[in-house]
Amino acid sequence: MSDNNQARDTFSSKFGVIAAAAGSAVGLGNIWKFPYITGVHGGAAFLFVYLGFILAIGIPIMLSELIIGRSSKRNAFGAFKVLAPGTPWRYIGILGVGAAFLILSFYGVVAGWSIQYISLSIQNGFTNKSPEQITSLFSTLIESPIKPVALQLVFMFATGAIVIVGVKKGIEKYTKILMPMLVVILIGLCIKSVSLDGAKAGLDFLFKPDFSKLNGDAILSALGHAFFTLSLGMGTLITYGSYINKENNLVRTVISVTVADTVIAILAGIAIFPAVFAFGIAPTEGPGLIFVTLPNVFHQMPGGFAFSILFFVLLTIAALTSSISILEVVVAYFKEEFNMGRKSSTVLATILISMLGILCSLSMGILSPYTLFGLSFFDLMDWISANLMLPVGGLFIAVFTGWFYGRKKVQAEVANGGNLSGAMLSLFMFLVKFIAPIAIAIVLLNKIGLLKFS
Repeated sequence: MSDNNQARDTFSSKFGVIAAAAGSAVGLGNIWKFPYITGVHGGAAFLFVYLGFILAIGIPIMLSELIIGRSSKRNAFGAFKVLAPGTPWRYIGILGVGAAFLILSFYGVVAGWSIQYISLSIQNGFTNKSPEQITSLFSTLIESPIKPVALQLVFMFATGAIVIVGVKKGIEKYTKILMPMLVVILIGLCIKSVSLDGAKAGLDFLFKPDFSKLNGDAILSALGHAFFTLSLGMGTLITYGSYINKENNLVRTVISVTVADTVIAILAGIAIFPAVFAFGIAPTEGPGLIFVTLPNVFHQMPGGFAFSILFFVLLTIAALTSSISILEVVVAYFKEEFNMGRKSSTVLATILISMLGILCSLSMGILSPYTLFGLSFFDLMDWISANLMLPVGGLFIAVFTGWFYGRKKVQAEVANGGNLSGAMLSLFMFLVKFIAPIAIAIVLLNKIGLLKFS
């Protein structure tokens, strides 16, 4: 092991651990993706299936990642070298580092859009605009060769500025500020949304299930999102787990993070759907729900000026809490595997990811004629990471924990920070050995087109 492992930074408090891990899980997936896929798949019925998969798949894989990280005290790649020396398991770690690299490249682009929408909201830029004009605003932004690139670089600079300070003084300090701020803003938005005339229809949509609307595609989407929303398979929780002290109870940490992530996703739905229904707009608008549909709602509602500013501030904060965890995966890898300092590791990782992000951004505009496999560079990075790298990484993390690392080592690691009853341990091992790998394999086969459900 390198000297970097000896002077390893750690989280200083239990709240810091939960805030950082929850910040990693809570991101654009909760505020942006969860509401629109819920809308597309029929609302409450999808929500209940999603919650079931969180319990059966999300929690076991999250606990597995934290166990791997804390027991090894190394980055996502180095963890497998420590726990399974001389074996091919280390390649699972490099898969996580690669996934983090690709994801942050296009994630920063979307976060840059949210920064622009804060500016548009402050300028009251949605007022007196027709739906077509608001759609045109978004199209003009993403196709521009300069502004979205500049905004992405601003966002990446902010991310790097937090990570470069370290775990305790950077990541922990700022997530302890940003996460409560995010929750307060979201609750305020929910109160405003449910107070609108006609809001009840949105709440009914979100909480009254119609299981007749569920089909195979909806169930697979719920399974996939339950896995991806918790930042699983990309090395973030292995990396964060390596900074957790032994006295922390990993089971309680996992439950706290899962509850926080799920509650915030549901609150995002409460903030969005009542407002959407109150103004007679379809909740099935897809990815454009946030940047096209909601601005249409904002300029029609009383107090929409303040509502829109707060919403896009919320979106940017959620993106930032996730991006610092994703960048830390790459930084920890550079730092520990190449014996680099934190500052040089952070600068290098930020520059390299930003360069890839510039290509992602330009692929929406001047590079749009150039595609690979029929996909723009942005969409290709998204497809490779979401459909291949994350599920493959998550699948092998489950297999590693259940079949290679084994029950005794799992029990020893978890009991070192708390207690896990025999029945709970048996349930965890059953889920991680059998249920999680099968479920993730189904998602993977569906994503690559080898298994289809009607």
